[in-house]
Amino acid sequence: PTQQDETNPRMPRDLTFIIDTSGSMAGPSIEQAKSSLAVALTRLTTQDRFNIIQFNNTVRSLFPTLEPVTTTTIKKAIRYTEGLSASGGTEMLPALRHALKSQQDTSRIQQIVLLTDGQTWDDEDACMKLADEAGKQGIAITSIGIGEEWNEKLLLQIAERSHGDSHWIQNPISILDVFRQEVEGMQSVAAVNLK
Repeated sequence: PTQQDETNPRMPRDLTFIIDTSGSMAGPSIEQAKSSLAVALTRLTTQDRFNIIQFNNTVRSLFPTLEPVTTTTIKKAIRYTEGLSASGGTEMLPALRHALKSQQDTSRIQQIVLLTDGQTWDDEDACMKLADEAGKQGIAITSIGIGEEWNEKLLLQIAERSHGDSHWIQNPISILDVFRQEVEGMQSVAAVNLK
């Protein structure tokens, strides 16, 4: 993650990963989400900044704010991810709000990656309104559905309203393809906007 591919230059990103650690994710779903997050971290480069937010009925984050990608921060992130477990209720809205409060830099691509089954106690309309806000701020939310019982309707709407994408992954390694597509897509948008 600390190496830069000079043959494929791209704009730096501010990426916030939100991972669902509620009780509905217990079993294979949380393990799949953790593995997917670990793989996603390998797509970061030293140009990027990142944070990890976990939520159930409370919200906790790895760092107080976005941190640069370094060997040290990635090691912390991997240890943090390995220690995640599923329990408690599901309140997605506070996690989305927390992510949107992060320091924003308009010279960087802004993105939130949401890994969840989408089963939430929150008012789904409120989640979608927050996705509208993210879209207005230029922050795309990529929603990644985990597990067989993912809430497809909600996650598709969150992605669409924030001008992001939605994916359902069947195995953790497939997230590499998701991130490859996301990087290419966000680069294309950024290139057009800079003209």
